[in-house]
Amino acid sequence: MTVADGGTGRAGDVRQWLRGLDVFAGPLADFDPGDAPADPVGLFLDWLRAAVDAGVPDPHAMTLSTVGEDGCPDARVLILKNVDSGGWQFAAHAGSPKGRQLADRPRAALTFYWPLLGRQVRLRGAVEPAAPEESAADLLARSVPARAEVLLGRQSRRLDSAGERDRAFREALARVTSDPGAVSPEWTLYTVVPAHVEFWQADKDRLHKRLRYERPDPSGRWQRHLLWP
Repeated sequence: MTVADGGTGRAGDVRQWLRGLDVFAGPLADFDPGDAPADPVGLFLDWLRAAVDAGVPDPHAMTLSTVGEDGCPDARVLILKNVDSGGWQFAAHAGSPKGRQLADRPRAALTFYWPLLGRQVRLRGAVEPAAPEESAADLLARSVPARAEVLLGRQSRRLDSAGERDRAFREALARVTSDPGAVSPEWTLYTVVPAHVEFWQADKDRLHKRLRYERPDPSGRWQRHLLWP
């Protein structure tokens, strides 16, 4: 049975099926690295706005990659909270797997991908937790259901039944409703302070354009150079 028939198929069938899928369908965006600004933040925001204007779904979604307790990489998709000269921000529960991993190894990588434009941005660097009051403000800005989920404090733990989850959520929701200022002290706003930021623009002929910003010293100036496709 082949993939097209709805089955798993043989290895050769899957390989052929995958090779037949369209990629970089376009129309792809234009990018002239020579016109890029001296700071990667400005270019990132330009690309993010272009993704929004192009109708890319969830344009502020990103893959956060960390290192697990076993030394293996771990990744998941989160939402970008903010970006400025200080770095790229996201929020997470300190007791979650990613929170524990960042406490043990405070370094991470972020990957943004906007397929409608054929663009991705990759960055990596040190991760710094915000002050408790700043993290609390971020939590209070979230929706009531989102805040209730945070107050559960059980992310990624084993769940015995959906009923148990629903009962705990209703209790947390009632708590937020009765106490709008309730926050979890473990909710943390994190900032990735990148040492490297790469902008990647796809090309149908595979001559992809890659511009990399580097700043070995966090207080120093950014350096730019091109990369081979």
